[in-house]
Amino acid sequence: MVKIERPTQEQLRQLGVKNWPIWSKEVSVFDWYYNETEICYILEGEVEVTTEDGKVYHIKPGDLVTFQKGLKCVWNVKKPVRKHYNFL
Repeated sequence: MVKIERPTQEQLRQLGVKNWPIWSKEVSVFDWYYNETEICYILEGEVEVTTEDGKVYHIKPGDLVTFQKGLKCVWNVKKPVRKHYNFL
């Protein structure tokens, strides 16, 4: 339900990532639920996302991450994060 990729600049261009809105968050821990699929590209920061089944994903700058609709997780923002995001 979480997919992490390391895209090329060409893939980012094709997706139009630079035109997506930017979201930022300070160091914090919070529960999150995805009511639609989100794809995001991490610009800065470091995040650990833990899913309900206990799987931990380490997310860092340069990662293209897809969070599937219906995912319940905990975000642990270890370093302030900035990301481009888009809902599918």
